[in-house]
Amino acid sequence: MPKPAIKRPRVNVRRPDVMELVSAEVAVHYQSSLVEKIKDQDGKITCGNTTLLLAQDFGFCYGVERAIDLAYASRKVFPENRIFLIGEIIHNPEVNRQLREMDIVSLPWQEIDSSYDDLQPDDVVIVPAFGAPTSFMDKVEERGSYTVDTTCGDVMKVWRRVRGYAKDGITSIIHGKENHEETRATSSRALGIDGSGHFLVILTLADTDFLCEYIRGSGDKSAFLERFKGSYSDGFDPDLHLRKIGVANQTTMLKSETLEIQNRLATAIQDRDSAPDNFSVFDTICGATQERQDALFEMLKTRMDLLLVVGGYNSSNTAHLVEIGEKELPTFFIRDASQIKSLEEIVHFDLHQHAETTSNYANVFSGKEHITVGLTAGASCPNNLIEDTVRKVFALRGETLDL
Repeated sequence: MPKPAIKRPRVNVRRPDVMELVSAEVAVHYQSSLVEKIKDQDGKITCGNTTLLLAQDFGFCYGVERAIDLAYASRKVFPENRIFLIGEIIHNPEVNRQLREMDIVSLPWQEIDSSYDDLQPDDVVIVPAFGAPTSFMDKVEERGSYTVDTTCGDVMKVWRRVRGYAKDGITSIIHGKENHEETRATSSRALGIDGSGHFLVILTLADTDFLCEYIRGSGDKSAFLERFKGSYSDGFDPDLHLRKIGVANQTTMLKSETLEIQNRLATAIQDRDSAPDNFSVFDTICGATQERQDALFEMLKTRMDLLLVVGGYNSSNTAHLVEIGEKELPTFFIRDASQIKSLEEIVHFDLHQHAETTSNYANVFSGKEHITVGLTAGASCPNNLIEDTVRKVFALRGETLDL
């Protein structure tokens, strides 16, 4: 198909007059004066028989705020145009619902289908905070549509790193979830400008140990290719493309696990050929992700009866907060306050079963007149949902907040 006659540039919608309107609208949808007051009280509020602790860092990060602002601004700048979004702007149902109500239509992000062929030059396509694979960007450009790119700056830093690896003949070992939007976008950049680069995506420490044994020369090639099927670049040959490796990551992974993966791979390369130049690594964990994890670790030093983690079920950074919490105390991953049904019943997402479930936690409060509840939220969770959760907890304890 020939390219359209008009090649649209990427659009900067951050005009001062537009952003003033956007800020007001976003504030109404997502901000919370109650949450700000609790933050001003060092994240602690006690009312009657209940204390609630709020992590020092939680909720929207700068990259998420920017992405939402740009999506809202797109509708202000293009009030009559069709506006599309590749997948979801962020992993939060409430935010994506608001965009749907603004007639911003989601396009498939798993693959390019016929809906992309229907794009017109006057259409607007929003790239989400995770970014999008190069093939998707090429398709939008081919159709000549306007593009509003909300890709997080921390994600683009990783892209620059893996492109550099490809240029230097280094295979990118990407710590991430192979089917996550961000990891797919990063993998496409790991091929390099000319497409000659290679990548391998690994998720767990077990994956890492399997990879390390192959690097040391103990693995079976067919078993290796079968284990990681779908997680490596076309033409990937472990005998050729593991000679020089560089680690990168999905920016929302658990920092401690990424560091351990880096250490194990560095040791394997050293054991194989005593050539440190064959291993490269740079810190590409998102600062906001790290801050929220560190804040939770700090909060866990205080005795709590249970922990609530609020966010979208498909939010990677939120899931890692749940992983941290559940090692220490009863922890419940909820989308919003409506899932706290009563003092005895919480509907939540079980990371191990990969499904929503209902848990009875009455025994947590057995014999206790006063309880302490911890609360944190992923980087894609708005403050209004956090406020709803705070109020629900106190209401179920028979307390009414006067803040």
